[in-house]
Amino acid sequence: MAAIEIGRICVKTSGHEAGKQCVLVDFVNENFVLVTGPKDVSGVKRRKVNIRHLEPTPQKIDIKVGASDEEVVKALKKIGLLEEK
Repeated sequence: MAAIEIGRICVKTSGHEAGKQCVLVDFVNENFVLVTGPKDVSGVKRRKVNIRHLEPTPQKIDIKVGASDEEVVKALKKIGLLEEK
């Protein structure tokens, strides 16, 4: 299983965004993290979610803690997970 860390691409397993991919951008506390989609790309808004509601994937992007949606999109394009429009 992949580790929960900044830049880890995860799949949401609960809520109305279940099944959609998101990127972990910050830790809130031992149970919650901040994730983003960004919304216009994957449909996941930047929000606090319970770690138990995420399934980490083996993929990871190189971003800093608290990265903006623009920085996340740029990192996803860099590793080829997002096509240029």
